[in-house]
Amino acid sequence: MTALTPSKAVPAPGTDRPGRRASDRAGRILLAGAWTAAAIVAAPVLALLIIALGGDASTARHVGVNVLPRALLDTGVLLAGVAVVTSLLGVGAAWLVTAYRFPLRDLMAAALVLPLAVPTYIVAYVYVELLEPLGPVQTAFRAMAGYRMKAEYWFPEVRSMPGAILILGAVLYPYVYLTARALFAVQSANLLEAARTLGAGPWETFRTIALPLARPALALGLSLALLETLNDIGASEYLGVRTLTVSIYATWLNRGSLPGAAQIACVMLAIVVAILWMEARARGGRSFTGSMKRPRPVSPLPLPGAAGWAATALCALPIIVGFLAPVAFLAREAIARTLRAGIPDEIAAALGASLVLAGTATVIVVALGALVAAAVRLVRRPTVALLGRIAALGYALPGTVLAVGLLWPLAAVDNVVADAWRGVTGVSPGLILTGSGAAVVIAYAIRFLGIASGGIESGMSRISRHIDDAARTLGRRPGGVLREIHLPLARPALVSAALLVFVDAMKELPATLLLRPLNVDTLATLLYAQASRGAFEEGALAALAIVVAGIVPVVALMRVSSPATPPEAAAVEDAAGLARA
Repeated sequence: MTALTPSKAVPAPGTDRPGRRASDRAGRILLAGAWTAAAIVAAPVLALLIIALGGDASTARHVGVNVLPRALLDTGVLLAGVAVVTSLLGVGAAWLVTAYRFPLRDLMAAALVLPLAVPTYIVAYVYVELLEPLGPVQTAFRAMAGYRMKAEYWFPEVRSMPGAILILGAVLYPYVYLTARALFAVQSANLLEAARTLGAGPWETFRTIALPLARPALALGLSLALLETLNDIGASEYLGVRTLTVSIYATWLNRGSLPGAAQIACVMLAIVVAILWMEARARGGRSFTGSMKRPRPVSPLPLPGAAGWAATALCALPIIVGFLAPVAFLAREAIARTLRAGIPDEIAAALGASLVLAGTATVIVVALGALVAAAVRLVRRPTVALLGRIAALGYALPGTVLAVGLLWPLAAVDNVVADAWRGVTGVSPGLILTGSGAAVVIAYAIRFLGIASGGIESGMSRISRHIDDAARTLGRRPGGVLREIHLPLARPALVSAALLVFVDAMKELPATLLLRPLNVDTLATLLYAQASRGAFEEGALAALAIVVAGIVPVVALMRVSSPATPPEAAAVEDAAGLARA
């Protein structure tokens, strides 16, 4: 950090007019940045409403009669099922590794986060390959049982609603696990021991003491899992579940009805608002619960013999289903095909496109996120805090909703630029943003801005405001304080935000699928196209590359999800923030 030296003369407060003008100028710049970020996030939502209202009565009638009933039913069942599975797996695993000591406990506690490294659509593709009639599982089953054809026996159908619920739940449960474990770890052992002294058994202690205290964390983790379920398109479509996201895609591209897609997106947006409202209501405005006056942390009870190994097996099962089995299949297919035919040119091209789009979006998002975080820190006004919250809402917008809402603003900008260019040169430049890589980058910027601004703001919040006051006393203006103090000290947060945004952009499928240029594929869209034509194994190398990229932030999640001590209960919020990414 640059050393602070006193200025030759420090004017009395209120007398430094040039300094005040510079301070006002820096504040105006930061305020303008916050307004810009909030406007960028709000624009597609407003445009979505305009597009939806622009549809005629026949479009609304068709959507209301033929599309919404089935889509709402499938979406509701899927969300309810995923909520149950993620709650059972996440809360159960978190309680086991926090309250009990059993073989391989520490390894299980860290590895339970690993399924977040594998996107839901990749896991769905893998299990269809593994469990289809000609896949290795049913082939081995027929060989052992003596069957010759599928008609001779019954086998669960993975392309079904129960299959989608189990697969999505097996991938998304770490959202609940992370926040639940962080809360269980900071609960006071005095409460739990008092319950045991009064005769409460393990189940009653968990049900009446631990679970109610962890309700805010559970609500946060569950809302994140449900938002990811709502955003999913690859897994749901491939498994035969016609959710609202799938219906938006089909209505826009297959039926050519943008107003119809916008109307479905508005319904989907209402569900997002409902999820966020229920999460806020369940949390009750609390970040964590329990006494913060250094209560004695929970001491794990030993589980001897068969009970201990049973706990190990229960924790290992979701790790195997959600991570190890899919990654092992991808590695085998990728190695076999690469050794036989080399790296296909289309995968190399898709990797290049992914790196360019994700890298460009990362630079823009981190710069804009730093600007928003600095505005919240230095311009201490309620309006700025509100703008910062609006800018962070992009993460809650599903990719399909964002893509539909962006089409009108992008077209408006294209029209303005084309008219201006045509007036000067007499030649129309055609579409500039719509259907270009810029549209994809803008979508990434809106969707992931909350990750960057929230992470950087969290990093800056750990810098004492007394340092700001001391720097101002020594003559530093807001721009100098930001440049010489905040950014250097918040460098870890900046790097973490850049990493998380880059990896999320590499994996993003719905927005990329709808906005990408023609004949340009990222790793995610290439994989989607190959799976759609029944050749997913040909994209195993692309899928493995996405998983390897996703491992990096998961390692950070493993570090954050280690048991917190009571004075370090902020780990709850850190785990939640990283989980959002």
